[in-house]
Amino acid sequence: MIHSIGLSCHLNKDIVRLFISILLFIACKSEAPRQDKSLYLDDGRIVVGAERVAEYIDDVAYKNIAVVVNHSSLVKERHLVDVLTTTGVKVNKIFAPEHGFRGTADAGEKVDDNVDEKTGIPVVSLYGKKKKPSDGDLEGIDLIIFDIQDVGARFYTYISTLHYVMEAAAENNIQVIVMDRPNPNGNYIDGPVLEEAYESYVGMHPVPVVYGMTIGEYARMINGEGWLKDGLQCRLKIMTILNYDHNTRYILPVKPSPNLPNSLSIANYPSLCFFEGTTMSIGRGTDKPFQVIGHPDLVDMLYTFTPKSGPGSKYPKHLHKSCYGLDLSGKSPRPGQIDLSYLIYFYDLSKEHDFDFFNEDLFFDLLSGTDSLKKMIIEGKTEAEIRDSWKDDLDRFKVIREKYLIYN
Repeated sequence: MIHSIGLSCHLNKDIVRLFISILLFIACKSEAPRQDKSLYLDDGRIVVGAERVAEYIDDVAYKNIAVVVNHSSLVKERHLVDVLTTTGVKVNKIFAPEHGFRGTADAGEKVDDNVDEKTGIPVVSLYGKKKKPSDGDLEGIDLIIFDIQDVGARFYTYISTLHYVMEAAAENNIQVIVMDRPNPNGNYIDGPVLEEAYESYVGMHPVPVVYGMTIGEYARMINGEGWLKDGLQCRLKIMTILNYDHNTRYILPVKPSPNLPNSLSIANYPSLCFFEGTTMSIGRGTDKPFQVIGHPDLVDMLYTFTPKSGPGSKYPKHLHKSCYGLDLSGKSPRPGQIDLSYLIYFYDLSKEHDFDFFNEDLFFDLLSGTDSLKKMIIEGKTEAEIRDSWKDDLDRFKVIREKYLIYN
């Protein structure tokens, strides 16, 4: 009799698991967004980790789950939270990174806790009063799913969110599943490696500005290099991407944050984000963010734009002021390298026009991960001389990176 009851419970669980799997399959079966043929490798569509339902159904069934997600957490055309909840998987909590759960908050804007109107699930902000889940936030949670689209630049804060989520999970003995996604800047490695003195939320680890890894590979490196507090190890599982390697071109189906609206902005981001630590505008508050560069004092330059307040950019630099400079929207980014020529060019122009180039705070150095880049620009070093100063550190990082790669 005891054996019969045990067999019955086992069968019931298998039936429920099968039922959830079938529902998840149906929920995900809608047509994928139309994609460029260059996204295909060996005639196979890129399949992100979140789409591989059959591979993680056993992990999510019968569990109390927390998810770290935003608007980019798509399973084809549906949000991961909707896919999970409509099939009976219990999502107890949503953790939201910078820009919020819906991805509309401005860069650096604090996000408050709230409740998702559609599902009624509590949303805990990791970019407001705190950046790390508390023990109370994780009470009763069996599993954390992390599914956010990264763009492969050290100062893009989603990898900092990943660090703190892994650390909190390790402290509470909770497994983290990273639903891996392609890195649109994953085909090269470049920039200064962060120095310990310049650790911040826009740079927590000794990696270059462009590190050439997916967020799943990066999670493995955080664990493997002992970067969590006290050398903690997170119980980690990576749902890998199918039909992808680091040379595969990938066009994101949704903008990863408000001011990265398209592939050009994303490609320019590692080079132009340094300007956030200067008095120059890079087009926040326009329809060309990270595609234009300008300043109100450069009145002899022909191209002009005027930053305005709007969604995702409430208080852009030089609000309502005419900025004069360059339009890069028709120019292809330098392939496989950070482009320092614009920084040097506009620094020299600031001297000619007698205005301060660098902000008074240390933000430029925090973005750079070092004070040497600013010093070399001020000293008049050439781009080649600056790049040469990174070489040894980059070579050392490449050796470390190699240990954690999944997609060769």
